[in-house]
Amino acid sequence: MTTNELRERSEVADDLKWDLSAVFKDDKAYEEAVEKVKQDTAHFIKQVDGKLNDAKSVIEAVEAYEDIRTVMSHIQTYAMLPVTVDISDSDAQIKNRRAANFLADTNAKLSFFKSQLEELSESVLDEVSESQPRFAPFMRLIKLTKKCKLHPKVEEALALLNPVLDSFAEVFEQARLADADFKTFEVNGIEYPLSFVLYEEVYMYDTDKEIRRAAYDAFNHTLSQYKNVVATAYYNHVQHEKTIANMRGYDSIFDYLLADQEVDQALYHRQIDVIMKEFAPVMRKYVTHLKEVHDLNRFTYADLKVDLDPDYTAKVSIEESQDLLKQAMAPLGEDYVNLLQRAYPERWIDFAQNKGKESGAFCSAAYGKHPYILMTWTGDLTDAYTLFHELGHAGQSELTNANNSFTGSDPSLYLIEAPSTFNELLLTDYLTKQTNDPRMERNVISLMISKTYFHNFVTHLLEAAYQREVYRLIDEGKSFDADKLSELKRSVLEEFWGDAVEIEAGAELTWMRQIHYYMGLYPYTYSAGLTIATQAYLKMSQGEMKPEQWLEFLALGGQKTPEEAAKVAGVDISTEKPLMDTIKYLDESVDRMIELTQIMEQNQ
Repeated sequence: MTTNELRERSEVADDLKWDLSAVFKDDKAYEEAVEKVKQDTAHFIKQVDGKLNDAKSVIEAVEAYEDIRTVMSHIQTYAMLPVTVDISDSDAQIKNRRAANFLADTNAKLSFFKSQLEELSESVLDEVSESQPRFAPFMRLIKLTKKCKLHPKVEEALALLNPVLDSFAEVFEQARLADADFKTFEVNGIEYPLSFVLYEEVYMYDTDKEIRRAAYDAFNHTLSQYKNVVATAYYNHVQHEKTIANMRGYDSIFDYLLADQEVDQALYHRQIDVIMKEFAPVMRKYVTHLKEVHDLNRFTYADLKVDLDPDYTAKVSIEESQDLLKQAMAPLGEDYVNLLQRAYPERWIDFAQNKGKESGAFCSAAYGKHPYILMTWTGDLTDAYTLFHELGHAGQSELTNANNSFTGSDPSLYLIEAPSTFNELLLTDYLTKQTNDPRMERNVISLMISKTYFHNFVTHLLEAAYQREVYRLIDEGKSFDADKLSELKRSVLEEFWGDAVEIEAGAELTWMRQIHYYMGLYPYTYSAGLTIATQAYLKMSQGEMKPEQWLEFLALGGQKTPEEAAKVAGVDISTEKPLMDTIKYLDESVDRMIELTQIMEQNQ
């Protein structure tokens, strides 16, 4: 007997899938765009190469450059997204790789432009910014990269090599999603199919501890068989980053990876160090309460994502989530709500559960086109949290694109998780206010802790702490293998959880479960964004910040540095106070959750 069978992608109803025709209506239009980029690139080179000498020529060139890069972003999106929903689709894989090679070739041809901008005096770049403020973010970044520029021919070569140098993440994805056969596992005579996605999206949260722990053991048994190839891919990835850092003259790989975020190492290390020390006791208190409520004689790593009150967790349909969105996001105004509501009829979202689909969720945005959201809808209230999180990214994308040109539309990675978290907090606030029932209030608080903060403030922060140790090894000229990575991961987990969680065999392989390690210093930015969002939400709730300020923050794009942008939302990240205040808010939330449990016990 088996359960939880996944369907083939072809068997999924269209209304559960995203509609990519908003990017290109069909493959013919896609191919025409590819040809147009080829022609426009050749014309751009002819008109611009060697002819940048004043602000006027730069402005004209940037306008043409943005037009080309915009269409390139459409090509990338149209080719990449089908692979994420079905990694077994060989035609999609071929199209995506062909697109990647084409885009790398085009980027190489266009690389001269950035190199020649970097040769201009800062006075010319400043004149461009003053004359055309929409290009000011691009000029600011050019002034930063002037300090670490390479010879134009080297920049061109690196651009050409991008598909190869960036291929290690694909090796990782193929290993865990395509090649790994997780087979099945058995509990009490029932056979359960297992896959990477089924474990991450279903079994990890199963209310039956026997199923949850058996799935964990079977999952890690299969992962362990691929640890060496994944470790090799990761080693090559970080060595690539270190090599580029050295070539560009950075003292440290950390400085190199933080440069385009426009933050320094002090902010990066503070985020990790403070949470590891100050937030760990809060989370230990939380999981100890989980253990007591579930009457578990031991609380293991496999139990971390168990729901506090699984019998009470609300079910939410996709249709019901639309009404929930209208109510929960209302504080940000009708225009914002209507913007996000477009996601349903325009099919921005891929809700489907099918074989070969990536686990987790993301929001992908191409300039000038609406965003696309990948997630897996199972019908629980937690899915609404995931959806509202990704719609936070989508809303920011729409607002930044509407208020900035292509080169100025991307905010710093340091800020990127703030809009998503803010939406989750609005959802929690709405749900809490709708009830006087202690059990309902407790359920909502536990979802906020487990969904909004556990995953993003803890899981990703522990990724960041582990990742930091890996990069320290590389900075010191040392190497690593799969066993060393497991040792580092186990050490971080044991430091954070202490005696509250039994870090049993398999936990050390968590480093094999996340694509974020191939995205630079991304994992720590979750906690940074959550800190900004939490403080802004609390200020708005207390009347210290108007909703319009948050919308202004969302529309900034790359106009300001992270520190400047956070101030628009009323948050000063130059000190650790926002982070400490966020930890205090979460500590009080856990205490309230425990208090509600005691009230419920007294009422029985």
